[in-house]
Amino acid sequence: MQTAEIRRRWLDYFGERGHTVVPSASLVSDDPTLLFTVAGMVPFIPYLTGLVPAPYPRATSVQKCIRTLDIEEVGKTPRHGTFFQMNGNFSFGDYFKKEAIEFAWELLTGSEQDGFYGFSPDDLWVTIYEDDDDAFRFWKDTAGLPDERIQRLGMDTNYWSTGLPGPAGPCSEIFFDRGPAYGVDGGPATDDDRYVEIWNLVFMQYLRGEGRGKNDFEILGELPRKNIDTGMGLERVAFLKQGVENMYEIDQVRPVLDRAAELSGKRYGADHDDDVRMRVIADHVRSSLMLMADGVTPSNEGRGYILRRLLRRSVRAMRLLGVDTATFPELFPASRDAMKAAYPEVDTDYARIGRLAYGEEETFLKTLESGTSILDVAVEKVRTSGGKKLEGDVAFQLHDTFGFPIDLTMEMAEEAGLTVDRSAFETLMAQQRNRAKADARAKKTLLADLSVYSDFRAKGETVFTGYEFLETDGTVLGIIVGGESVQRARVGDIADVILTETSLYAESGGQEADAGRIVGEGFELEVLDVQRPVKGLVSHKVEVTKGEVGVGDAATSIVDAAWRRGATQAHSATHIIHAALREVLGPQAHQAGSYNKAGYMRLDFNWNQALSPATRTEIEELSNNAIRNNLEVETKVMPLTEAKALGAMALFGEKYGETVRVVEIGGPWSRELCAGTHVSRSSEIGLINVVSEASVGSSNRRIESLVGMDAFRDLATERAIVSRLSTELKTPREQLPERIAGLMASLKEAEKKIAAYQSAALGERIPGLADAAVRRGGLTSVIENLGTVASADDVRTLSLGVRGRLGNEPAIVAFFADVAEKPIVIVATNDGARALGVRAGSMVSIAAGVLGGGGGGKDDIAQGGGTSVAAIPEAADALRAALPA
Repeated sequence: MQTAEIRRRWLDYFGERGHTVVPSASLVSDDPTLLFTVAGMVPFIPYLTGLVPAPYPRATSVQKCIRTLDIEEVGKTPRHGTFFQMNGNFSFGDYFKKEAIEFAWELLTGSEQDGFYGFSPDDLWVTIYEDDDDAFRFWKDTAGLPDERIQRLGMDTNYWSTGLPGPAGPCSEIFFDRGPAYGVDGGPATDDDRYVEIWNLVFMQYLRGEGRGKNDFEILGELPRKNIDTGMGLERVAFLKQGVENMYEIDQVRPVLDRAAELSGKRYGADHDDDVRMRVIADHVRSSLMLMADGVTPSNEGRGYILRRLLRRSVRAMRLLGVDTATFPELFPASRDAMKAAYPEVDTDYARIGRLAYGEEETFLKTLESGTSILDVAVEKVRTSGGKKLEGDVAFQLHDTFGFPIDLTMEMAEEAGLTVDRSAFETLMAQQRNRAKADARAKKTLLADLSVYSDFRAKGETVFTGYEFLETDGTVLGIIVGGESVQRARVGDIADVILTETSLYAESGGQEADAGRIVGEGFELEVLDVQRPVKGLVSHKVEVTKGEVGVGDAATSIVDAAWRRGATQAHSATHIIHAALREVLGPQAHQAGSYNKAGYMRLDFNWNQALSPATRTEIEELSNNAIRNNLEVETKVMPLTEAKALGAMALFGEKYGETVRVVEIGGPWSRELCAGTHVSRSSEIGLINVVSEASVGSSNRRIESLVGMDAFRDLATERAIVSRLSTELKTPREQLPERIAGLMASLKEAEKKIAAYQSAALGERIPGLADAAVRRGGLTSVIENLGTVASADDVRTLSLGVRGRLGNEPAIVAFFADVAEKPIVIVATNDGARALGVRAGSMVSIAAGVLGGGGGGKDDIAQGGGTSVAAIPEAADALRAALPA
């Protein structure tokens, strides 16, 4: 049974039983505590927890998920996958435990001919929470399983909660027994790979209180509305139904594995280590494909870093298979073709995805060359010192800074006859993970604070009127101060105020929140920020500047008209520049993020090379022509499917409901899904002045522009500068570039002559400095402060000249100087001095330490520096004191 067929049967089964079929949400999660959608229930959390009223009593979905906590286990077990699909059915206060068990058993064990999955009941085991007698009874009544195949397990495995106060409850898991060839007998309680978990049923029936972790907490009572959250692993069922050994061999994954085998000349199944590498490649390529299809781009932080890590692990695995050249142009199309039946967007958007993937691979292959050079230096240093082990901090630096995989470091060190201090490396990695966990805990606490909004959201949604009005009358629905819901806020308080209606735009879609005020009888609030903490609710962060405000008070939201005008200009300018980019560069120049506020906008777009001055000018002219042509800006509200059919562009990573707002500028020329505020005609933008275009990653560029009066003021400033230059240089404006180029050339020539005169003058000092040499204990020394010198090269030349002047007698020359307001020291020794144990590198270390810096070099000449010119006399004394008596 193909994976797509398993998916279809699931949705058909539950759809026919009254469940609303909900499309998969993006892999990019709305939850601020999560980088990705990590489970099928994540999009439904607001409904399951009661934070937002559920729009339907029961639902079903096949949700795309990404988990990276077990990334090191990928390829080693039959079930660990980074990207996976979770089939889920959900009840929001509708049916409960009995019906959930009946649904699961019927779909699993019903015949394939009748549209079910056809598992034999003899192969299935069930676990329940140790005290859940209801579940035990329902399983007996529904499935007729013998008692020994319904195992009671503890809270660690069969009790669900978020780890925070809120919904909780027992769960029941269904396992498939692969048979004695795969492990020991005894059921899921043995925790053996023989038993594969395929379905988990969570019965949310209790309210848990505060506690420590997953096991230690108090049950406060039953929930008023009990919920069902179940999940069946699509890939796990697929590998069982397709009769293969693991999830990497199913129809949606195996083609990449086979292509990796062909490219490497290895045979899958011949060597355990190579098999693991091929499975890693198959998993990571598919996971990367799906992440990029949802708008994630490689970067050095957040989601982009996870994607980059997956891509680089794939490159590393191919290298360990013996392939050093680019392979993504072969591997990614294989994954695309395997996944496009279920997710057509991976095919329709493949030009962008492929360009991102291929560019990242090319960059990392160059990084591997750089990392290899650094590793070679470190290895040589260890070998020179007689050591046998590469320090853990070197391995960690290669991993953390260059993305150099530890396995690759260990492999290359072993080739050089060295080991790697893996223990020290793991310690540093653990410290990094702890820092990340601490950050995640802080974010989790932030999510917990969102529970304060649940009572407000239960009363309805905030109505946004700002598209039509700058002022709106409403009522204060709630007030939050210091994370606590309160009845009143007074002068000086910083509070979050929720209104029933507001004209103030909440930050979203790249547009900054509106500036403005909220006023009422006896109070005035300055609006500091506007956000949507939960779906359907607008919260205004305010400072109470007059009187006091209370829950239930009438309140009028007032938008700063000048700010809104600038914001609409900037947001519409963003759409215009996006359309101009695509017209000039082609449709692959797709928006990857934006930010706009009054007078300013920036837009990130998928492109991997700098724009030429001519191209940048063309984009700017095209944008301003669109303004001059006074194009109509029209907004329409329509179903998402209709908007997509119309060709409206969506921003990758943004979430859209079933009904969307489409903004058109000049009809189809610019047609995008957008909830922001816009001008009514393009001429209202006034002017677009592109001020910069630069890289923000290996495959993304950023274009920035000033808009409206800010654009005019910037151009006026440039005009004033040009006018002043023209006057002072007595040169017409159009001839300024040639005039300035001539002046620069003359200046460089003068600087060369001055440098030559200075060098000659320094050379004339050699005899005098040599004559000032001090002879003590068989060693001649010249230690002097030269004062201000143009360059370190001049100091080096002078030191070598004086050393040569001193002849063959043991001698050391040490010159200090002020170069560009920074102290430097250069020490030169001859053969006689080195025979006495006086080495330049050691002397520089002593002097540089006093100067507040460091340095090094060879035994005959070395250079150092520091931070304090004033410390030069003290450093010279320290060096003299270090010479042999």
